[in-house]
Amino acid sequence: MRGFRLAFGLFSVVGFLLWTPLTGLKTLHLGSCVITANLQAIQQEFSEIRDSVLSDRCCFLRHLVRFYLDRVFKVYQTPDHHTLRKISSLANSFLIIKKDLSVCHSHMSCHCGEEAMEKYNQILSHFTELELQAAVVKALGELGILLRWMEEML
Repeated sequence: MRGFRLAFGLFSVVGFLLWTPLTGLKTLHLGSCVITANLQAIQQEFSEIRDSVLSDRCCFLRHLVRFYLDRVFKVYQTPDHHTLRKISSLANSFLIIKKDLSVCHSHMSCHCGEEAMEKYNQILSHFTELELQAAVVKALGELGILLRWMEEML
């Protein structure tokens, strides 16, 4: 019985090793951790969803840029002229981004999915719940999050 188990175990290992290249399974050595993954299948699945995910990001960014242009930069008030000039400079940068995103949208490469619209509507809802100037200051404070997210998409 013991010999049968050993033979079966060896047969299983050899069969797995021969089967692995056919199925795309790869062994990844991560320090002392070893995992087996079907990288071809993962790549194929990613390729199938990549376009829709990037399209949603495009749509979401398009809405956020318009949000900042229409509801934040235009409304922000301060007696500090230096800060107002910086806000104006930010707005001009966002106008350039808006123009490029509009071109993408007009070429149908920036389709808006339900998830992007839902996220944008949540942001808009939270914004309108606050007093206007407080909401604008909060949005300006969170601009760094948007900029980091945009940088991560590079």
